Amino acid sequence: MKKKKAILIVSFGTSHLDALVKTIQVIEQEVKDKFADCEVYRAFSNQVILNRLKEKEQLYIHNIREAMEQMAADGIETVIVQPTHIINGLDNDKMIGQVMEYTGRFRKIRVGKPLLSSVEDYKKAVHAVMAEVELAEAEVLVLMGYGTDHHANSAYPSLEYTFHCLGYQQVLVGTAQGFPNIRNVLTRLENMKVKKVLLLPFLVVAGGHAKNDMAGDENSWKTVLLETGYEVRTLVKGLGEMQGIRNIFIEHIEEVI
Repeated sequence: MKKKKAILIVSFGTSHLDALVKTIQVIEQEVKDKFADCEVYRAFSNQVILNRLKEKEQLYIHNIREAMEQMAADGIETVIVQPTHIINGLDNDKMIGQVMEYTGRFRKIRVGKPLLSSVEDYKKAVHAVMAEVELAEAEVLVLMGYGTDHHANSAYPSLEYTFHCLGYQQVLVGTAQGFPNIRNVLTRLENMKVKKVLLLPFLVVAGGHAKNDMAGDENSWKTVLLETGYEVRTLVKGLGEMQGIRNIFIEHIEEVI
């Protein structure tokens, strides 16, 4: 019997196939296993990445509108859209706008929340990250988020505050594109009087930003820290590789189901 209910997993996307397999693909597989009565579809929201995958890898992935059209053509009646976004920022706003254009085409559309949407989400995310890292003595964990000029960027300072409230004082959170940036992180490291740093991306997929902007050998957070005199380790691991993080996305789907 054909399934009438579907879950659409919407990701920003990545052109790094190794990272895609370790993160987005694993999230989607867990959703398929958990919600066997639903068809599971994939969409990427970044058109530049979609074009790159098509040209370089001959890999065709739907954008959000194409995925909605496909589900309608397949006779799906109930759609649950779950983003793998971290915050309620510009990408999430845009996704909701595009999805809601299709309200007349389905009996029901429900949208799940991004990763950091409640106080409990923040706490669970903190524990999920700390379960994956082993810090040396007097070593500080520095997380690199993406960041945005959208007001949702406040999620990153809130995340750091949550780490500290839960007893992880040795964690700092910065962003590549928002506030706090690497300069702000350096000031706080100086105040902490430490010399060892572990860098970890606070990104669902450890693709180009993690490999280049954080851990690369030119103009990266790693090189800035090394030049400032810190001992630096890098862990190029996406949040999507962490079971505790994937569990939060599953819970958000359960909430709307």
